[in-house]
Amino acid sequence: MIDIIPHGEHIVEFRLAAPPVNAMDVASLRALNGAFSDAAAAGRQGVILSGVPGIFSSGIDVIALLDGDAAAVRDYWTEVFTLAARMALAPMPVVAAIGGHCVAAGTLLALFSDYRIMARGDWGIGLNEVRAGVTLPDCFQLALRRAVGPLGAERMLVSGSLLDPARALALGLVDELAAPDEVVARARDKLLSLLALPRHAMLSTRAIARADLRDAFADVDALPVAAFVDAFLEPRTQAALRQVAGAIKRKLQGPRPDAGVARPAGAAAAIPA
Repeated sequence: MIDIIPHGEHIVEFRLAAPPVNAMDVASLRALNGAFSDAAAAGRQGVILSGVPGIFSSGIDVIALLDGDAAAVRDYWTEVFTLAARMALAPMPVVAAIGGHCVAAGTLLALFSDYRIMARGDWGIGLNEVRAGVTLPDCFQLALRRAVGPLGAERMLVSGSLLDPARALALGLVDELAAPDEVVARARDKLLSLLALPRHAMLSTRAIARADLRDAFADVDALPVAAFVDAFLEPRTQAALRQVAGAIKRKLQGPRPDAGVARPAGAAAAIPA
């Protein structure tokens, strides 16, 4: 699920807390959607999105999805697209505090944030959906192109590669590196620096700068949820996902349940999307 942690009057932290790899089930997605809605209603001026030490998020809960029926799959992906829209349209800046591995849908959450701070260390970050037979729709690919440019996004998406923190910083996938125990504090400092600016000018400038992302998600009903779900349920995709699910189960049944978050290669096996 998620932990909601206030940082003073104006900033709130949403911490993903679903051990061992912070995979997001439908309850976590609903909780995040509700938390963003509540933060906007309460007039919060900044959000920190974080994980647990060593892992931000491994992405979707692929095992639960494969065990569910078509209706459950539709419900799940509706929550994912809705969360992306909430973040794209968020009235306040969001800073991702990435304390470790950040894979697939975890990377999408980071990309929809305004600013990304990642922990130094032996972590992996990226969108590796293609390795599990999943094709990201253009509205999600847009978020990556905004960060790393069209050619960088193409190479990352087509290969499904994960980057170490230094490479992610060099390409613009993350904006800053920090010591693992300082990531959340740096995220709070970043938000405080934004909130110290003239508020009307900061928010209106932010709205202009994020107009492409906002426009892509302005009409939630027009998002390609149905087409994505159909592709997700396609037999070839399901077969690839079952291979990934088998790898996850083997890791979780091993002598070290946290082995899947020990290095980028392990994170790549942990989650497809």
